[in-house]
Amino acid sequence: MTTKEFGKVAVLLGGRSAEREISLLSGNAVLAALQRKGVDAHAFDPAERPVEDLKREGFARAHIALHGRYGEDGTVQGALELLGIPYTGSGVMASALAMDKWRTKLIWQAVGIPTPRYALLEAGSDFAAVAQELGLPLIVKPAREGSTIGLSKVTEAKQLPEAYALAAKSDALVLAEEFIEGRELTAAILNDVPLPLVRIQPPGLYDYQAKYFSDETQYYCPSGLPVAQEQIIQEQARKAYRIIGCHGWGRVDVILMKDGRPSFLEVNTSPGMTGHSLVPMAAKQAGLSFDELCLKILETSRGRNDAVA
Repeated sequence: MTTKEFGKVAVLLGGRSAEREISLLSGNAVLAALQRKGVDAHAFDPAERPVEDLKREGFARAHIALHGRYGEDGTVQGALELLGIPYTGSGVMASALAMDKWRTKLIWQAVGIPTPRYALLEAGSDFAAVAQELGLPLIVKPAREGSTIGLSKVTEAKQLPEAYALAAKSDALVLAEEFIEGRELTAAILNDVPLPLVRIQPPGLYDYQAKYFSDETQYYCPSGLPVAQEQIIQEQARKAYRIIGCHGWGRVDVILMKDGRPSFLEVNTSPGMTGHSLVPMAAKQAGLSFDELCLKILETSRGRNDAVA
């Protein structure tokens, strides 16, 4: 497609989720890139304007740069379906599933994709029994949040109630997950093709600060893994992505265990596009500039209104 064939494009950014700050950074970066490429792109913040304005103002398609709830969970995808406006990335079903880490795990377990063991927590849970069953340390997190919001690493059973309370502030559904020691990797996927793996080396826990603002977190792309091993992980990541029904682009987060086996954590259907973001790093290694990446993501909106997922 030529840039004019895209028509008037809305870059959806900001939104109402806990990840609003990061979405504004992502969205403004995407907006500038598309405009540099000659696309008639405009910022649109659904927290400040009704989505019906997209139709009234003649937008032909939407580039979704929203993160978290109301942007990455199928909500805005459903609204765009009703409006008949093509959009980037995964559809309603896949977006909703991927946002829910518990249900993602259920699907992965059903098809044999390795993922850390877990337990669902409630206020009345037997926290000591959970620690005994899964072992320590544990990761406690909201099941339907992103950017490690509300996440804690628990090293003693007595810390579980406080970790649960923190996660429960963000979501009624809370997961305790076994802590997998190993190398942190992420596999970006663009148009069903895995990009080079990125290896992440944070100074400690890879939390919100380490992800977006720390200069101490180190990233390696190429990952440094043997070529054959990287290809196996890329193919497994693509399987994990496809079984959820994802479309267009996304990112699968992986822990490479000490024995060389991968363990899959989650799928991101609208990954960050900030200066610290991982998909642009992988794309650059594959020979794609940031501007070219944004244009290719916009192309994922072509000829579809959630026809896949």
